[in-house]
Amino acid sequence: MAVGSDIVRADVLRTAQVCCNVQDPISKIADQIGQTPMALLSVYITAQADFRAIVDALMKRYPDTQIVACTTAGEIGQKGYEEGQIIAIGFPAETFASSAVIVENLADFDAQALSDRIAQQRVSLQEKHEDKSYGFALLTIDGLSLREDVLTATISPALRDTPLLGASAGDGTRFSETLIAYNGKVMKNAAVLNILRSSAEIKVFTLDHLVPTDQKMVVTEADPERRIVKSINAEPAAREYARIVGKDPEQLDRFTFASHPVVVRLGGKHHVRAIQQVNDAGELVFFSAIDEGMVLTVATADNMVDHLNAKMAELSSKSKPDHIISFDCILRRIEAEQTQLTRQLSEIMAENKVLGLSTYGEQIGPLHVNHTMTGVAFYRNAP
Repeated sequence: MAVGSDIVRADVLRTAQVCCNVQDPISKIADQIGQTPMALLSVYITAQADFRAIVDALMKRYPDTQIVACTTAGEIGQKGYEEGQIIAIGFPAETFASSAVIVENLADFDAQALSDRIAQQRVSLQEKHEDKSYGFALLTIDGLSLREDVLTATISPALRDTPLLGASAGDGTRFSETLIAYNGKVMKNAAVLNILRSSAEIKVFTLDHLVPTDQKMVVTEADPERRIVKSINAEPAAREYARIVGKDPEQLDRFTFASHPVVVRLGGKHHVRAIQQVNDAGELVFFSAIDEGMVLTVATADNMVDHLNAKMAELSSKSKPDHIISFDCILRRIEAEQTQLTRQLSEIMAENKVLGLSTYGEQIGPLHVNHTMTGVAFYRNAP
């Protein structure tokens, strides 16, 4: 399908995609989405675009629609992994209801007050929309805030049995400025939680293709607030990590971190604690929570193509999803490029109607994680 030309229709969602450098991209998005009233419009905007201008244009076009937008570390579009795109996903009001909770200052929020607000809105939404039997929550958060772990730990208990998934906004591979917006207001160091009810069946999922090895290391000095590891095994962090994975410490880069991830065991499962970069002091900067005494295990990767094929088949075991919204870690995209699997992974995503963004981290339940594809599948029939 030619991007920006044909109208896209789905039984559950309304979706649109345009290249950011076309003239009047929001009109082309509107042409694709159509006139259906929407409970929520989620928009994923390439970091190559003028984010504020796009947000302003969206509000002028949809003044009565709840709109949440964020910058990306790459887009997942109609052709799989893409760049320079604006992806819009509409949740029709006939099928969905949405309530939003805004956290404008992640550095200093009242956890109890926020928990109470979420619980009240969750109950109110459910009572007002008893015909919509399925619930889930979408979190959109500043990917440079360093507060995802704290926020998800607050949000998840207040949601009770409503599954939570989310995305940390990205900025390509620059790690300079990540932005989110709610109803035209552009924010940093902030988050938007959308609590949704749906008459369409849904399935929230998370997957990763990593397998722990026997190689372990202990964090012996860290700055948890800044997610920095200063030493591993009582040695300078970057140098010791490089030694363990068999790399030159002067040559560590994002490709090394994507191909030699480290995991930590939490609640009986291993979760990635992904490395973002080496700072000027030779310390390791992580994407998610890190602390002294934490035991890190080097992981190896299964074949990404085979693994994604198998997981998509699981999601389609009883009924093929109408659409899948995906929050996919930037490290998966980097690994795909490094292993020359981008085209094959893109074909799988396109075949399964996966749309979304590459992120600086994903949220699932009470956890902020990395190196995963986390998402939600929408069905007309039982999944």
